[in-house]
Amino acid sequence: MIRATEQPQAAVQGTVRAEGNPVIQHVYTADPSAVVYDGRVYLFTGRDEAEADQQTYIMREWLCFSSPDMRTWQPHGSPLRAQDFAWAQGDAFGSQVITRHGKFYWYTAVTHATIAGKAIGVAVADVPWSPFRDARGTALITNDMVAAPPGSMNNLDPAVIVDDRGQAYIFWGNGQAYYARLKENMIELDGPIRKLDLPGFQEGSRLYKRRGWYYLSYGSGMPEKIVYVRSRDLDGPWEYCGILNEIAGNCQTNSGFILDYQGRSYFIYHNGALAGGGSHHRSVCIDHIYFNADDTIRRVVMTSEGVYGAPEP
Repeated sequence: MIRATEQPQAAVQGTVRAEGNPVIQHVYTADPSAVVYDGRVYLFTGRDEAEADQQTYIMREWLCFSSPDMRTWQPHGSPLRAQDFAWAQGDAFGSQVITRHGKFYWYTAVTHATIAGKAIGVAVADVPWSPFRDARGTALITNDMVAAPPGSMNNLDPAVIVDDRGQAYIFWGNGQAYYARLKENMIELDGPIRKLDLPGFQEGSRLYKRRGWYYLSYGSGMPEKIVYVRSRDLDGPWEYCGILNEIAGNCQTNSGFILDYQGRSYFIYHNGALAGGGSHHRSVCIDHIYFNADDTIRRVVMTSEGVYGAPEP
């Protein structure tokens, strides 16, 4: 057993299985996203590497895990590091992987080496577990493109989705939400960057579509709870729908990703529940998520049993 004063091990061999939440317990993980490929779920996370007494974000790489059942997870190491972007100074912050045209695109937030502030990069690979490479050689979005003060954190937490017409969009932001269209090649903007005024927007944009609705969730307040809006069109207008997931109580931030897999829907998020955890030592968890008859989302309750809890009929 890991005592509350101990840190998780840096790595394990073979599969890992946690009887509940957090689902990954040998390393601190955060900012999850996921895709389904060849019958398996591929979970992508950031890695919190701060020492036990450090209260700051130390994040150098992203991790990949896969599962056939949302319970047993196979670690695939680190397919991407901040240093893999030659133009970046560091910081492997919030990210998302999406698959399109037979490839996997990883949108990331890092610190730019020469343009003060955070920037968004995009990497590409043929399979989700293999090393990703910088798809552009330059940042996709930089601080000067959003007219933010030098050194700001505006370009955090990219979220990407393709609408029913085949148009790709990217949403992101910190303090201010932004969005833009992407070209068919997924590595260039297709038009201007637009501001999006969302109630209480802090950071952590995430996108999901279901039954003709697009759902945009994000962290609100500090400490953060997750709220969401919905729309029939990614260009809006957006309808505010309220709280999706409450304040964790053991972590200042949260980031929630919705995934459909084998006929059920799951809410993948992070908190500070792992032994020795907290705001800078986070852990990814998974719970069931349910929808109301009017296609609004029922509030997700964080549980210790996670996907081991009996799902509702």
